[in-house]
Amino acid sequence: MNGKNVSPTEVTDWASDHAGNQSSLPTIEQRLAARLNRDDHAPWMTQTWHSLLFLHWRVDLQALQATIPPSLRVDTFSGEAYVGIVPFWMRHIRPIGFPSIPGLSNFLELNVRSYVVGPDGTPGVWFHSLDCNQPLAVWGARKFFHLPYRHARMRASLGDVIDYESHLPDRTSIARYRWQPQLNSAPTQPGSLEFFLTERYWLFAEDKNQNLWKGKVEHTPYHISEVKLDHFDVGPADGPLKGLLQGEPVHACHSPGVTTRVCSLEKA
Repeated sequence: MNGKNVSPTEVTDWASDHAGNQSSLPTIEQRLAARLNRDDHAPWMTQTWHSLLFLHWRVDLQALQATIPPSLRVDTFSGEAYVGIVPFWMRHIRPIGFPSIPGLSNFLELNVRSYVVGPDGTPGVWFHSLDCNQPLAVWGARKFFHLPYRHARMRASLGDVIDYESHLPDRTSIARYRWQPQLNSAPTQPGSLEFFLTERYWLFAEDKNQNLWKGKVEHTPYHISEVKLDHFDVGPADGPLKGLLQGEPVHACHSPGVTTRVCSLEKA
């Protein structure tokens, strides 16, 4: 790409009619309720997600549904399904009440995600892959959160223009992202496409025995801004998603970040 400006597209209608055999999606009230903090489970870990780039593509709904567990339904906006690629910094990762550890608590992450509804109607995120340059974090997330983390060689630089690279050891190509956040970030508006794509407070995961789990992640709403996107790569969206992400992203935005509190997984 050559300096294309991609602006967040405000969409005010909230569609609950879907293609195929999907039943009704969560209402806007249910999506807002997902933000609420839990009283029955105390968070045990804190994480800061810093300088996030959100890139999204519209994809075929049926093809995407085939890549997620059958107990989950693809969540849609105005009847459209989306897959996102999100590179960012992970900082100050630690159990609540403990200090950060130099060399362990700060690293890079790049995830490929889609949007789903759980068996009980909870809207959340399904991660197709998560690349990270901290081997201990990869091990811990795979073991305790059943998430498909992969160890990658990664590097990034912060500034007016952000450069970000990720290289999986079994690949010849390097996934590169280069973007310039614009000024004046603002909170997402309920009912907008940005709200649908970014405001997700539950994750779903499946263990090796195909048991489905969900976990609550508490944080304040994102502030997002427009972004000047110079370079992107769809390489991380490989495997079952290969070929689904075509052309340029239909939506791109940047967030300076949020501080999160992570709860333990529970059976979904």
